Amino acid sequence: MGLQSNNTPQRSTRPSSSHEEGSKSKKKWVNLMPFAVALVVIAEIAFLGRLDMAENFIRFNSWTENFYQFTSLTSSVTVGLDLDLEQDPCEEWLEKRDSVLYSRDFQNESILINGGRDQEWEKCAVGCKFVGSSDRIKLDAGFGQQSGAMRVHRSMESAQYYAENRIENARRKGFDVIMTTSLSSDVPVGYFSWAEYDIMAPVQPKTEAALAAAFISNCGAKNFRLLALEGLEKSGMKIDSYGACHRNRNGKVNKVETLKRYKFSFSFENSNEEDYVTEKFFQSLVAGSIPVVVGAPNIEEFSPCPGCILHIRELNDIVSVASTMFYLSKNPHAYNQSIRWKFEGPSDSFKALLDMAAVHSSCRLCIHLATIIREKEEKALSSPKRPCKCTRGEETVYHVYARERGRFEMESIFLRSSNLTIEALETAILSKFKSIRHKPIWKLERPESIRGGDELKIYRIYPVGMTQRQALYTFRFKTEAEFKSHVEENPCAKFEVIFV
Repeated sequence: MGLQSNNTPQRSTRPSSSHEEGSKSKKKWVNLMPFAVALVVIAEIAFLGRLDMAENFIRFNSWTENFYQFTSLTSSVTVGLDLDLEQDPCEEWLEKRDSVLYSRDFQNESILINGGRDQEWEKCAVGCKFVGSSDRIKLDAGFGQQSGAMRVHRSMESAQYYAENRIENARRKGFDVIMTTSLSSDVPVGYFSWAEYDIMAPVQPKTEAALAAAFISNCGAKNFRLLALEGLEKSGMKIDSYGACHRNRNGKVNKVETLKRYKFSFSFENSNEEDYVTEKFFQSLVAGSIPVVVGAPNIEEFSPCPGCILHIRELNDIVSVASTMFYLSKNPHAYNQSIRWKFEGPSDSFKALLDMAAVHSSCRLCIHLATIIREKEEKALSSPKRPCKCTRGEETVYHVYARERGRFEMESIFLRSSNLTIEALETAILSKFKSIRHKPIWKLERPESIRGGDELKIYRIYPVGMTQRQALYTFRFKTEAEFKSHVEENPCAKFEVIFV
């Protein structure tokens, strides 16, 4: 073949200027196309005003076709479309979107309280320190007058003797946190705990001739306890009195060891005040004698089993109580029924009450303060807003939180609109806490005989922020509708759980 003639025109190897510009423009559009699609996706979701991931996916896939698969990874950070639709995407999406980056880690930055002397509660669920000097330290709280910090009032005395111990009086004086024997206070400080009293100590033979023992030293009490003692004596009952009042026995004895020899013991408080139940009552339980009570009108709530105590509510009760004491003393079977809890174990309500004290009140104060601080921070959140629920098709998944009483950190719990019930909440909580092999906080505090196995049993579930009086005795979701409304009206609702 000969060479081409110089006169033969050669085909150009470069595109024309207009073609080159068009190609570049097309290339730019291809590069920008994922971002454009992502923006359209975001705009559509915003317009719909819902988080229906699966439905939106189907809608958008019809027009993005295979190209959507390319853009999903770039848009997932913004709109959460990186979720696996086969594995229920809402839960994973909510875990990410509802998480809060708090400004303070309470494990590394302790709650600081001006408490008289330096002390650190190392086993507390949050860092918890009491400091004696507040110079150049930013305090979270302090007892009494504290400027720039929350004010805490703490007392274990009866409000009938110290009026400032009434919750309403303490509030009027400007205290932010109330710590009294009242279960209605913010952080109750009771006289009870598994650690302090050997509640399940064995019952000893009742060898004393007298029917009951009394230890009463304050003869000027603000109730009728001395009149009750006198009334029982007048009934013909033999009573050994070791205290300063009506003493007929030498008082220099070990109180609990002495009580163990009597069938009955007088737990007579110096005032009749709700929740004011002192060591007198719990020492009687340790001793394995039947407590005869003058004191808290709600003493039955502190009883280890129904019918295990005798209560003199008013002077008119003396005759009937004396009659019951005489009957029980002469009928061993009936008497043993009243102390059967020593062999069978106390009621769940009793265990739930004493379990509260498995966490020291000082630690519970720190948890209470840390909870308040986080709640304030959550309320201050403006962007990004926590969705707390995710709708897919006709079903909505609600994200709620739960923690054991005495703990601080929350666990994620998911509930579905098709089964938004109290039973579903209990089931979900049990499933969650079993999956993380949770050990109840009281496990090492309780006497070994009543610790039970590894199974978790729920006694109460209640919204965080309720008092222990509400949690233990008065609060219940009355209907499923009421529970549903609570979850719907309280985004990312938080609950506390009492295990027994």
